[in-house]
Amino acid sequence: MKLLEDKVIVVTGAGAGVGRGIAIEAARQGAKVIVNDLGVSMDGSGASAGPAQQVVAEIEELGGTASANTDSVAEWDGAQRIIQQAIDLYGRIDGVVNNAGNLRDVLFHKMTEEEFDAVIKVHLKGTWNVSRAAAPHFKEQQSGAFVHMTSTSGLIGNLAQANYMSAKMGIVGLSKSISLDLERFNVRSNCIAPFAFTRMVSSIPADTPEGKARMEVNMRLEADKIAPFTLALLTDGASHVSGQIFAVRNNEIFLFSQPRPIRTAHNSEGWTVETCLERAIPMFESSFYPLDKSRDVFTWDPV
Repeated sequence: MKLLEDKVIVVTGAGAGVGRGIAIEAARQGAKVIVNDLGVSMDGSGASAGPAQQVVAEIEELGGTASANTDSVAEWDGAQRIIQQAIDLYGRIDGVVNNAGNLRDVLFHKMTEEEFDAVIKVHLKGTWNVSRAAAPHFKEQQSGAFVHMTSTSGLIGNLAQANYMSAKMGIVGLSKSISLDLERFNVRSNCIAPFAFTRMVSSIPADTPEGKARMEVNMRLEADKIAPFTLALLTDGASHVSGQIFAVRNNEIFLFSQPRPIRTAHNSEGWTVETCLERAIPMFESSFYPLDKSRDVFTWDPV
């Protein structure tokens, strides 16, 4: 049984890696797919229709239906064209997977404005652009689903990724806002933090023994393993799932907690700077979170 039969799905950054796997599996499940990818190098230079067109060719070889798109998610007009292509070719839009991304890893105190803006523009602004372009169509048809790619780099932490972490946590807030604002129109929005060995991950320096060991683990993370759960969230069977944060790592699926108060301190007389230091902070200290990095939390090998 094809669980996405006759649905139209847009997948950004679908020319390789996680996006490619999602696009191909969406087609296997019966969806008509817009395969969006700029076809640029890791530093953002160049552009080519090759990667997107190659994925379309693979889908067509499987008997599926797909169309390539090379517009930039980072531009409002580009995002509008991505969604309009789905409407023009297939008459509707049912799901959006915001997967396009880039990296500019630099320690915070050395990061330039360009390095910060370049990542925010693709990840956070790009997710906003494409989602905003799809929203009126979802509202009109009273249905639709978004899946946005966040990261444990933002949810937990990593070194030298202030731009990436900011963008990925921003996407979590954006997804929750979409899920709240569009709930009455039967539109849902969720996040996935994918663990996968992709071109982007392979670009992370591994010039220390620890880095090399970590890269060996990363190389076992299969990009195609992200597709099944991503697409499950786009099916009618998940119509009740919205506003959630998940992670997928090979054969593991995780549901993440979301920020809620865990301790409280009150003073009927009000607080001063001194009493905050003397009473409030000491009361909270046992519940402080350590400065963990993603690998400190996910300490076991992928299943």
